[in-house]
Amino acid sequence: MDKKDVIKKALELGFADVGFTTMEPFESQKDILNSRKEEYAWVFEKGINLKKGLDPKNIMPNGKSIIVLIDLYFKEAFPNVLEGHFGRAYLDDDRIIRSHLSKRFKAFRGFLRDNNIESKAPFNIPHRLTAARAGLGTFGKNNFLYSNKVALQSSCLSPIPIIVNYEFEPDEPTVEVGCPKWCKSTCIASCPTGALRAPNTIDPRKCISYLSYYQEEITPLEIREQVGTWVYGCDRCQEVCPRNRAWLSQDLPINERVLAKSKDFELSNLLHMDLKFYQSKIWPHMFYMPFNETWRWKMNAARAMGNTLDPKYIPDLVRAFDENEDEKVKGMISWSLGRLGREESKIALESFLLKSNGKVREEILLALKQF
Repeated sequence: MDKKDVIKKALELGFADVGFTTMEPFESQKDILNSRKEEYAWVFEKGINLKKGLDPKNIMPNGKSIIVLIDLYFKEAFPNVLEGHFGRAYLDDDRIIRSHLSKRFKAFRGFLRDNNIESKAPFNIPHRLTAARAGLGTFGKNNFLYSNKVALQSSCLSPIPIIVNYEFEPDEPTVEVGCPKWCKSTCIASCPTGALRAPNTIDPRKCISYLSYYQEEITPLEIREQVGTWVYGCDRCQEVCPRNRAWLSQDLPINERVLAKSKDFELSNLLHMDLKFYQSKIWPHMFYMPFNETWRWKMNAARAMGNTLDPKYIPDLVRAFDENEDEKVKGMISWSLGRLGREESKIALESFLLKSNGKVREEILLALKQF
């Protein structure tokens, strides 16, 4: 099997680029995890064994090389109603429904199997660093991988590493920061919550993406406005990046798959959804939150409504207060009503106050101070 045969097949299947690297351990990532244990403790608490993935031999002892495929998740435009609420990388995610990318990936592994090559596709290997080691891209100060050749050298891509028991000649690594010297660290300055505290250094616990699907309590008051209208994920550091400007400026055709489900993801539907709706309409596409944590979706939707500053959401918020028992959802509804203002919000909050106690009551009193 020659590298050119693998490349040809990958391109035939619609992957944008492909590279090859060795099975060497990722020592730099070991150092990061060991030196920043507090910041990454939540990963291990959730049973995600990142350390195992730092040595590819732990995953496939007979592995000899790593093939990295590059897929572009933003080849088509997404409906405006979804942008600014959901990270683009999640809008056409088919890891559960297996409708398009999964089929192409399965076909690629079938091609390897037909040529007597075993493969494993680990989730816990450093995907972006593996791709950079395979010469497919360089890093931005925001920690994203930027392509060397495709997608107008943007970060609108997904690297997919595959460990194989066949030795391929590795490509020349490009493990470096590729940001232009004239860039004044726009991504760091624009990070709403300060999660990006220095070039290539992020505190994941402050990242809006982390907060949107892992935060255990109500969003802290001091960052509610900064989180803005994001419900699931965040693209802020990529949107302001000058390296992405060319790709983001394109006039792309609409993604019909995402358009077809866009109504399901409207903020009002998320705020009022029941478990059946979540299981059938939302979870198959955005699945980081389990079935017993729909409160977080509703809290995020309520917060986003408040940060739109659009009074059209007041009736939805008022109705949802009585629909929900979770104090985190009720608390965020109260905060959003205070942020939206208007007399009808004040009247609703005053009525809620009569039947509330504890943390919810505290949030209502805080919201009423906005009037």
